[in-house]
Parts: sequence; C-alpha cells; structure tokens
Amino acid sequence: MLGLVLGTLRLPLIVIATGSPLAAAGTNIAISAAAAGAGGLSHARERRVDWRVVAWTAPPSVAGAIAGALLADDVSEALLYGLIAAVLVWSGIDLALRPIAPRPRAGLRVGRGGVLVFLIGVLGGAVGVILGTLRMPALVRSVGLDVRRAAGTNLVVGFLLGAAGFATHAAGGEGVDYPVLAAGLAGGLPGGWLGARATGRISEDALRLALGGVLVLVGVAFALQAAL
Repeated sequence: MLGLVLGTLRLPLIVIATGSPLAAAGTNIAISAAAAGAGGLSHARERRVDWRVVAWTAPPSVAGAIAGALLADDVSEALLYGLIAAVLVWSGIDLALRPIAPRPRAGLRVGRGGVLVFLIGVLGGAVGVILGTLRMPALVRSVGLDVRRAAGTNLVVGFLLGAAGFATHAAGGEGVDYPVLAAGLAGGLPGGWLGARATGRISEDALRLALGGVLVLVGVAFALQAAL
C-alpha cells in the first residue's frame, strides 16, 4: 500500500527462523524481491510506474546490491546485527517522524541521487533488505515524483535490486535458506499484490506511525544482540 515491502520488519523473523544473519540476508532479500515484483506489476497495470526513473535508478541500485551481497561474507556476525539494528532504527524513525511530503515536478530530476541509491543498494544487499523506506523519500523529495507514481516506481526498482542481491547470495552456497524462502514467498507474493491493489484505502499516517514504532523497537532488540 505504501510502495514498500518492509523487509526490515520481516528480517528479525527470518533471522530467528534461519539462525544465521547471513542466511537471513539472502532469504529475506529474495522474499522482498518477490513481493516487490508482485506489487510492482499491479502498479504498472494501473500506470503508476515511471519507467524513465526506473532506467536511471535501477542500474546503480543493482550494482550496489551485488557489491553488498559479496561483502556480506567478510563481515562479522556482530557487525551484521549492528547494521540490521541501524537500518531498522533509522527506517523506523524516518517513517514515523518524517511524512513523505510530495514535491511533484514537471521536469523530473532523474540524474540526482545516483550515488545515494548505490549506497542504499550496498547496505541492502549486505543486510538482506531492499530498503524502499530509504529510496521512497528520495524519489518523492529529490526526483520529484508524486507519491502514487513513486510507490509503483520504488517497487519495480526494489524488485530488480532484490533479484540481483538474491542471485549473488545464492551463488555463495550458504546464503539462502530455501524452506524458509518457500514459506515467505507463500505470504509475500499475495501480500504485495493485495497491498498494491489497496493503495489509498487505509490512512497512510496511521500505517506509517505504527510501522515506524515497531521498526524502532525491533531495531533496539537487534542492537542489544549485536552488543552481546
């Protein structure tokens, strides 16, 4: 509904299910990619995807996701937990306290944010999330998309980023827990599709505040885990 698949909210459950931050990263990013693809398809059918923006932002996002997934093997488990905590807390605060105010522009600034989306891709690829919570505000505030088109565009870019991150993790041999992935896909695919169809039917502010609060609480729990 928000143009996000909220892999940051799912990630703690995947870590518990797999018992490994590395396996959770590969598994979760695959589920996120599938959910984003299902939602993005629905948005595309409703003409809520700006393909020009996709063409400009997807390549650096994908390159970043591959780089991040490759780096994940060399990162300690404690650091991975710390990165997860930082992403969760930042995403939660940003989602809850900074409403995405639309700044639609006739001439979109498609060249802006290339470095930013690359860095988002690196972090997402390493941790196992597509970080639509960070990319969505950039599409609205910096590029100049309206919220509805930003939602669809964000999901399509997230799908491409997630697919690249999953492929890189899978090539590593131990980066994906396939039974957990199957269970996640069973919920993620219909959830992404139904959410896209329900865009605008529930108060965005209510959803945003609730999700932001949950992300912060879970992020604190991961920070404590990283410190232990």
